[in-house]
Amino acid sequence: MSLPLPPVLVVDDEKNMRLSLQNLLRDEGYDVRTVESAETALELLAAEEFLLVITDARLGGLSGYELLRKIHAQWPELPVLVLTAYATPKLAVEAIKAGAMDYLAKPFAPEELFLAAARCAERYRLLQENATLRQREAGVFSLDQIVGESPPMRVLKQLLQTVAPTDARVLLLGPSGTGKELVAGALHHLSRRRKENYVRINCAAIPETLLESELFGHEKGAFTGALKQKRGRVEEADGGTIFLDEIADMSQSLQAKLLRFLEDGTFTRVGGTQERRVDVRVLAATNRDIARAVAEGSFREDLFYRLNVVQLSLLPLSERGRDVLLLAGHFLNLINASLNKNVTGFSAAAQAKLLAHRWPGNVRELRNAVERAVILETTSLIQSASLPDFEAAESPKAAPPSPLSGKIADGESLEEALKRCERELILGILEQDNFNLTSAAERLKITRHSLRYRMQRLNISVGEGGKPPLPGDE
Repeated sequence: MSLPLPPVLVVDDEKNMRLSLQNLLRDEGYDVRTVESAETALELLAAEEFLLVITDARLGGLSGYELLRKIHAQWPELPVLVLTAYATPKLAVEAIKAGAMDYLAKPFAPEELFLAAARCAERYRLLQENATLRQREAGVFSLDQIVGESPPMRVLKQLLQTVAPTDARVLLLGPSGTGKELVAGALHHLSRRRKENYVRINCAAIPETLLESELFGHEKGAFTGALKQKRGRVEEADGGTIFLDEIADMSQSLQAKLLRFLEDGTFTRVGGTQERRVDVRVLAATNRDIARAVAEGSFREDLFYRLNVVQLSLLPLSERGRDVLLLAGHFLNLINASLNKNVTGFSAAAQAKLLAHRWPGNVRELRNAVERAVILETTSLIQSASLPDFEAAESPKAAPPSPLSGKIADGESLEEALKRCERELILGILEQDNFNLTSAAERLKITRHSLRYRMQRLNISVGEGGKPPLPGDE
């Protein structure tokens, strides 16, 4: 679905000429805006997008040539057509050098005007198609990129092939790093919309105050900083697919507006009144427990049901068995190419290490681990030592001793329990300070004499626990 063309801006201080050009171009299907001065034209150009500027060479105030130079300086890609009743070869050359796309002498045949406008329209469409192709090429997705042969992955691939050709909304669930964005891209790639735009937006990465504008666009002056009219991402995705990642982080007010959009594809830009309509397939994803969010009231139940036409759940990597090795090999090939290295595989010890790890960061963590290993490896096979020390990264930090468990042994009185806790606490501090009484007393914020008194009352000797008495402490 091709996007509508922006309007043509006509600049002429003669009212009859403005009306004549407007009628001619509108009869050919173009939207036209007309102004009588270069100054007004510059204000409009700063606020809106235009297909073409048609200006008379002589205007009150800034001339058409001065307008041409300003346009060429600020918007060098915007075509400008200059009209004049005083055509000379010298003026024509001057206009072309200043950046005009063409130069027409009055009176001119309407066909000359139509030809110039048609050239601009074709140029605009080609630029839009190139931008779309670049966007599509930047994120090529296919079923082959979803690596895995475990039973859950085979089921997922079959579901993708069944669901993708339809226009059904899909809700992707799973922990962070499991490949939800990759699956969403494959759904678009396998759909009938694959030749149109695929637009991705992370709802958690954009401030709440700007997310509505990002999605639905805004009009000039809608809020502080809205200096120009802006199309939203849903308009960019018209005819194609939009992927809303981290959907559960969307505010309640925006959830209501998204619900309305999902009902019939209509929306209104921020600060606008005109209702617009697009044809977009919506895919959504979250790593949060969406059912719990609905139960707690932080996510609208009606929106959940609108999005949850088809639900696909992606398992953590730790539950995918030997897919870990398949993915590691896939990443190895990609990273070899990007780093211009030739590591051919993984040693047996490295494979065992990969299979033993729990992968809390899932596929994303695995890719990072393989990239690190390729960078560090000096042999043809990745060795275990080149992989991260997973055990050290996962081991919890040692917690300080906590003798005050709050529990009393059977038959133990409160006095006895307090005495036991005090004894364990002092013993723990002494052990940490190598039974140095002065250091232990400072940590306990009591005097050395008070510490000795408590040790005597609790039957603690400096040498307890196999530690010999320290010199000068006896």
